[in-house]
Formats: sequence, structure tokens, C-alpha cells
Amino acid sequence: MAGPILVTNDDGITSPGIAALEQALSALGPVTVVAPDREMSATSHCITLNQPLRYRQLATNRFAVEGTPADCVIMASLRILKEKPAIVVSGVNRGVNVGDDISYSGTVAAAFEGALQGIPGIAISTSSRNTPDFASASRIAARLTERLFERGLPPDVVLNVNFPDQWNGLVRWTRQGRRAGKTVLVENMDPRGREYFWLHEELHKTPDQPAEDPVTDFAALAAGFVSICPIQLDRTAHSYIQRFGRWVDGIEWSK
Repeated sequence: MAGPILVTNDDGITSPGIAALEQALSALGPVTVVAPDREMSATSHCITLNQPLRYRQLATNRFAVEGTPADCVIMASLRILKEKPAIVVSGVNRGVNVGDDISYSGTVAAAFEGALQGIPGIAISTSSRNTPDFASASRIAARLTERLFERGLPPDVVLNVNFPDQWNGLVRWTRQGRRAGKTVLVENMDPRGREYFWLHEELHKTPDQPAEDPVTDFAALAAGFVSICPIQLDRTAHSYIQRFGRWVDGIEWSK
């Protein structure tokens, strides 16, 4: 291992999930926790540009940043740590990050920020339907981290790992699914007669789909598997490039 293990999250530095992850990873090498000083869920890959960034040291290897998960990775790698991290492990998030929600996830974004800096990344989340099993999810993250040290990752790929509500003891490589629902605005009035809104997810059941390989992250979790989905920074729709090449044929661009 070339450097310290950097642990972060989007639930905040006091989250029990980050404490479980720190404990599980400590057997593999020195761990430094650099996490938001408060909950920063659904901040995606937001970074702070219009105000100063500050951090404070809470213990020898624990730092709280007044910023987003991506800010934490930047501060850790460029300021707090004496050497480049060997890996960024983000989590354990309370609630899974699968399907469309990957786009909103601060947990996943922290791992992606590591990839942008040439640091391998793992995002780890667990179901929150019952009591979240942070300990088991953390052990999965530790085993994957150990294997990653042995075999590495492609430079722009991170592993998005999700732990199910009822684990069957197995894991599956998966692909990103699509959310079965839509975002709606719930309108209401406060006691002073002012209008306000809550964002809410309205779920609906989708028709059963034929078995595919790899299965979606949703399907794996529903069947009790740990979902391990490799996702990448490159968002180019490679399979459609030729199609769009034909799509623009005949346009006179100079007019």
C-alpha cells in the first residue's frame, strides 16, 4: 500500500456508518477520516467555490470539513494528508445508492472525486429499511479494498457497492438500473400562511423483466445479494456515436 486509506461519507463525521468503516479498514493500514461536519446527503459532486473552505481536527486521524464529500477528498489529498491516499472509501451510507439515485449521491461522488485525482475509489451503502447493518457492509468494503490493493482498478472506474436488507451471504456484479418512480413536489402551507414544498419520490411497481446478465443493482438487492456495480467517469454514449453521426448528415452548418 502506497499511502493512507482515506475514509469519507455524506452522512457526516458523527455517523455510525463511518465509524464502522474506519474500524473495519484499520486492519489493512493507517486510516484517516475526513468527512463533512454535518449531513451532506444528495449533494452529488458539488464543490464549494463561492465561500472559503475550513476544517478542524477532532482527533489524530479525524477531520471535519465545512463542505461537501467532494470537498473532503480535495482537502484531504491536497492539504490534510502528508501523502497521496492509496484509496478513497466512502460510506457506509445509510440507505442504498442504486439506479438513478447514483446521480444525486454524495457518497458516490466522493469516490469519483478520488478517481479524478488518480486515486482508486469504493462507495459503500446499506439498506436502511430495518436496522442498517453497518458492520457487515464495512467488512465487505474491507475485503474489496484488500483485493483492490492486489489487483487495482481501471483509472476512471469506481466500485459502487450496496448491501441488502436481508443478505443471502453472496455478492453479484451488477449494472446500474433505473428508478421505478418519479420525483414529485408535495405542496403545503406553513403556520404563517406561506407556501412551501417537499421533494418526494413516488414509487410504482414495474413489470417483471426477463433475467439479464449482469442483473441490475435493484434486482440483486431484491434477491438478497450484495450489489457491486463498476461505474465510470466517462459518460460518453459510445454505443450511439455512429447513430448520431448519421443523425446530423445533411445539415448545412455554415448557414
